Amino acid sequence: VKIKMIKSGKVKFIICKLEELYPHVPIPLKHNDPYTLLVAVLLSAQCTDKRVNKITPILFGRAKNPEEMIKLPIEEIEKIIKPCGLFKAKSKGIYGLSKNILEKHGGKVPESFEALEALPGVGHKTASVVMSQAFGHAAFPVDTHIHRLIYRWGLSNGKNVIQTEKDCKRWFPKDKWNKLHLQIIYFGREHCTARGHNLDKCLICRVVGRKNLKTN
Repeated sequence: VKIKMIKSGKVKFIICKLEELYPHVPIPLKHNDPYTLLVAVLLSAQCTDKRVNKITPILFGRAKNPEEMIKLPIEEIEKIIKPCGLFKAKSKGIYGLSKNILEKHGGKVPESFEALEALPGVGHKTASVVMSQAFGHAAFPVDTHIHRLIYRWGLSNGKNVIQTEKDCKRWFPKDKWNKLHLQIIYFGREHCTARGHNLDKCLICRVVGRKNLKTN
């Protein structure tokens, strides 16, 4: 009970501080609809949002929906998205999910975790982003920033992203998940970085962070 009380106090502090810092959180990946968001999220794997946002206008200028995308040769998709890395796998994923959406979902991105995760190249994190940011369903996508911060704040053991997601959903109120995961990402980029992080100066870690963590 004592641990739970301590952690609930941490959670309240974290929510208040993030709300104070980021009252408005724009979605980092530029998109026009669920399909363009889905493709952008797929491209963002092991790539910065900034770089993805430079590439997607070129790609969507050529093909902005599944019908147009499957008319492009995979080689052309590869050439456009090459700066995002892993372009062979990503181009196959984009082509494959576009074909699947046309054949099985009437050309529209499906609005369920099960159907999204069944699409080529789409994992749980990508499905979570689309469910939360495109359709407004409660989800808590965990990226590297969130995984790092939730461990630093002592709210998860940091073993894997699956456990981190479970812990995030356990500690944070469901009605705050969609905004909160974006707030944590922004905070991780600006204040609680992987390198050069200072436990004593970090606006959240200095209050709720694990005291045994080394500062860089």
